[in-house]
Amino acid sequence: MSSDYFLFLNIVGVAFFAISGALMGHQKQINGFGIVVVGAITAIGGGTIRDLMLGKPIFWVEVSDYLFATYTAILVTILFVRYMPSPANFYFIMMDAVGLAIFNIVGIEKALIEGTGMLIALTMGVVTGIFGGLMRDVICREVPLVMQGDLYASTCLAGGLTYAALFAMDVAYFWCILGALLVTVFLRLGSVYWNWNIDLFHKRTHKKRAFRLR
Repeated sequence: MSSDYFLFLNIVGVAFFAISGALMGHQKQINGFGIVVVGAITAIGGGTIRDLMLGKPIFWVEVSDYLFATYTAILVTILFVRYMPSPANFYFIMMDAVGLAIFNIVGIEKALIEGTGMLIALTMGVVTGIFGGLMRDVICREVPLVMQGDLYASTCLAGGLTYAALFAMDVAYFWCILGALLVTVFLRLGSVYWNWNIDLFHKRTHKKRAFRLR
């Protein structure tokens, strides 16, 4: 992937997550500079942890364009909320789903660029995708989405596996990225609107059969 393409994807992902953080802050009636804090942590939190785990310079310290995109997205969201005091929850869900999908790909790509194997790259994709939102939810005193039953981290894994499969088949980068994006967003939105979930500890109930003597 070219550096310009990677930069573009990263900036778009940062912007979407900054918007989702600012919208969550608005829903929780956080005001003033707190909105900026929540939006910024959501946008750069996952990528920061990823870079620390990879032992690489933190992306927004190395390239200030990411912070510019973050603050711009937060400002636009604040103006949007001023004109639409009660934005529908749909906006938050969509921003979060797209940001999750993009950051998943960015994490995978960043790890592969650094020479890791695909398994580590998939893990870095999940880390990049979920940790910004996890920090956002904790700050806003919400049960983190990743800890709930509906699909969240698993959508990153599914998108990552899609990317890995297309990559192994030597498919062009564009289609690897598009495939992973579509799978992640579709599963995330499906979990919200159709209540898809993974219940690992669900106990199956067995009905006792009644036997009658004839």
